Amino acid sequence: MMKTVKILSGGAAAAVVKGVKADFEAANACTIDGTFSAVGAMRDQLVAGTPCDLVILTRGLVDQLIASGHVVAGSARSLGLVKTGVAVRSGTTHPQVGTREELRAAFAQAQGIYFPDPKLATAGIHFMKVLTALGLNETMADKFRVYPNGATAMGEMAKSTELDLIGCTQVTEINYTTGVDLVANLPQEFELVTDYTLGVCTAAADPVLTQLLAQTLSGAASAAIRRQGGFEF
Repeated sequence: MMKTVKILSGGAAAAVVKGVKADFEAANACTIDGTFSAVGAMRDQLVAGTPCDLVILTRGLVDQLIASGHVVAGSARSLGLVKTGVAVRSGTTHPQVGTREELRAAFAQAQGIYFPDPKLATAGIHFMKVLTALGLNETMADKFRVYPNGATAMGEMAKSTELDLIGCTQVTEINYTTGVDLVANLPQEFELVTDYTLGVCTAAADPVLTQLLAQTLSGAASAAIRRQGGFEF
């Protein structure tokens, strides 16, 4: 029976996993079964008992899971740092977003603002704080288009026929989504840099195979894929 490595991961790392999937499966006679969504939701699934061999979350969450005994101590490996950016649908005008005033103006004129879950997604939590700081969290609430994770938010923005759309999420989720463009990272005042980190679960069905996948995802084999998508390391 073919072995399966189960992954619970933040959406920012989805394309990295998918990028190594075919070669890894062929080389190791296994399958990779990945679930990708807001990091908070993925943590909650693991803690609730969802079968999982490998997690890819924020460094802070992985450290918490090591402390709670869900992730093997010493198994944490960084995939790289990911910044948070502003996106628009491909083919539309790129607004100026380099300053607080420009960023506020860009969001204030939008007919739809696409972003991930403001309670469970790293970028969504941060972006809601940005909107609040800009005084737009209440006045623009009817324009919010919220989705479980950034990849879904960007995909839905790409498909939308509404005019004057803008979004915010991790740059990797923007770069890997066809139909949307990265305008720029958030201004330094509002910058968010997230260290996406993997860890081997203590309940991993095959720790050796899982560790091999961990090395593939965090090492030289996936470096080009990670850099292309916006990971910095």
